[in-house]
Amino acid sequence: MSTPVDITIISFGYLHDAPPTAHLTLDLRTHFRDPHVSPELRYMTALDVPVRTAVLNTPGITDLVEATANAVNAFASGPSAGPITVATGCAGGRHRAPTVALALASWLRLAGREVTVTHRDLHRPVVQR
Repeated sequence: MSTPVDITIISFGYLHDAPPTAHLTLDLRTHFRDPHVSPELRYMTALDVPVRTAVLNTPGITDLVEATANAVNAFASGPSAGPITVATGCAGGRHRAPTVALALASWLRLAGREVTVTHRDLHRPVVQR
């Protein structure tokens, strides 16, 4: 069983405000396809199964989630381990970032970690671009 460490994951959209302060920040904007470009997904969020499916089936996403979980565990293993914050960001904060935040939280919980997830911008309107 892992040592108890406060882990917070915050999803956000770069187009709404500056990234939150975090130990690890994942910028998902450039390397991973944005579901926003699909009209059928644009007005959905990570709370909708089709969005989560599209994001999690993107090549590289599950590898990134696993690598980030390993990084969080490394931070938690340090001699001065304390609370850990991970920020996951995409353009609008409605698709990629919250999906990755939820997947990372699930991965960490399976490893016995207690995790809090906050979606800073999930409730915001779709950014027209």
